[in-house]
Amino acid sequence: MTEGTGASGDFDFLVGSWDGRHRRLRKALAGCEEWDEFTSTTVCWSAFGGAANVDEITVNDRGFAGLTVRLLDPVARTWSLWWVNSKDGQMEPPPVTGTFTDGVGLFYCDQLWEGLPITCRYTWSEITPTSARWDQAFSVDDGRTWETNWTTWLTRRPESSD
Repeated sequence: MTEGTGASGDFDFLVGSWDGRHRRLRKALAGCEEWDEFTSTTVCWSAFGGAANVDEITVNDRGFAGLTVRLLDPVARTWSLWWVNSKDGQMEPPPVTGTFTDGVGLFYCDQLWEGLPITCRYTWSEITPTSARWDQAFSVDDGRTWETNWTTWLTRRPESSD
């Protein structure tokens, strides 16, 4: 993985098939301490010589799938990430935008959450050839404090012998 450069290939670590273990707050920004835990499978591929990256996540026991589209802006040297949920088929604007530094990817955007203005942060960390961690956190005070409301631990699936 290229680190801190905003370069093609930054998301190459994610290419392949993964099993996911998720922990998501049942209600974000509501003082909720109850977590929903579930599993998923993800398939990720690269495009544009590593300057684009797409993954499809399937969450069978929750009845939805999702798609993340990641695009590198080679001039700004930042990545923009968009999420699409199969339940509504809408690409969530705006994208989170950022880059990797020292093996950790931080991506931010300002958006509305149930009518409340928030800052959203995605964090990619603990990246190895066989595992990675993704967190989503919200801030209602311009990033002074954060509520992590979704964590995913990914484990690479063994290569198929088919």
